[in-house]
Amino acid sequence: MNKLIYLDNAATTQVKEEVLQEMLPYFREVYSNPSAIYTFAQKGKEAVEKARKQAADLIGAKPEEIYFTAGGSESDNWALKATAEAYESKGKHIITSKIEHHAILHTCEYLEKKGFEVTYLDVDEDGKIRLEDLEKAIREDTILISVMAANNEIGTIQPIAEIGRIAHEKGVLFHTDAVQAYAHIPLQVEEMNIDMLSASGHKFGGPKGIGILYIKKGVKIRSFIHGGAQERSRRAGTHNTPGMVGLGAAAELAGKQMEEVIKKQEVVRDHLIERVLAEIPYSRLNGHRTDRLPGNANFCFRFIEGESMLILLDQLGICASSGSACTSGSLDPSHVLLAIGLPHEIAHGSLRISLSEETTLEEIDFVVDELKKIVQRLRSMSPLYEDFVKNQK
Repeated sequence: MNKLIYLDNAATTQVKEEVLQEMLPYFREVYSNPSAIYTFAQKGKEAVEKARKQAADLIGAKPEEIYFTAGGSESDNWALKATAEAYESKGKHIITSKIEHHAILHTCEYLEKKGFEVTYLDVDEDGKIRLEDLEKAIREDTILISVMAANNEIGTIQPIAEIGRIAHEKGVLFHTDAVQAYAHIPLQVEEMNIDMLSASGHKFGGPKGIGILYIKKGVKIRSFIHGGAQERSRRAGTHNTPGMVGLGAAAELAGKQMEEVIKKQEVVRDHLIERVLAEIPYSRLNGHRTDRLPGNANFCFRFIEGESMLILLDQLGICASSGSACTSGSLDPSHVLLAIGLPHEIAHGSLRISLSEETTLEEIDFVVDELKKIVQRLRSMSPLYEDFVKNQK
């Protein structure tokens, strides 16, 4: 197959053509600063507010509850740091999970150095937190629970509505990192008792460098960037009008197509999972079999190094990953795979395949056919595999 097969959509997606066309006028034609008072600036301001409404409508929020950021990592940092600062008089205890994105985990580490105490919840073998563990972890001084909506590596979807219910029953704020879930699965902030939610435009057909933080009205979160009155004085800086327009357009498009896209992706994803598990010995699926993102499949192959697989796939024009794009330079095994109980030697042999709505069954069949050859080739060079096979006999 002489074409690029891009299967790393959890890392970033291609900007959709419809989204690009919406953005283009705001680079050259309507280039004014939306914060200016003259008439020329009004078109830019209107475009920003339209995008804010589009982003809000997708999750059942009010437009004034949406704040634009530079991306998911900034949104996560804002949610945790500003909440900690605003509510520290009530308490200095935060709850999160062991499989969060590093934008959450590293921010928690930073807050621990500032005198906050963080409880890191274990997960089960599918990557889900246990609700009884969450309830036990809540204390009088707990001010925030932050649990991701869906994991960026293994795709497992958390019981967000139940987590939100527990948080609100205990009078604790609930934030969810929805960077992988927003625009991919249905999310409703009111129904799910979500107080804050992070999302990033480039994960669902929008541009890079733009994200949102939903902050429920009444949550007394502090300003994150000082220096101007933008974003209702909570996040200073000249508006990235083209980026905001792109995020809004991508959010609206996702809302219209979500049901259809989910059905299509699940068919392709399940075909991939079934073929890999049936045809490649000593392989395993990581994450929950059904409560997972429609475009995610994460595998481990025993006696294989994930990086070697990626290099050989790349030579065939196949783009995939061994985990989070934010840790792709690390030689350490995934903290997510270790948290679900995998030993180091198996966690090292991971492969994440993340689909787009354009991914076809024909492409997946080609990938699996080649993957079988790659795994066989790499195992043939492994003395550990050779010894294992001898012992099996």
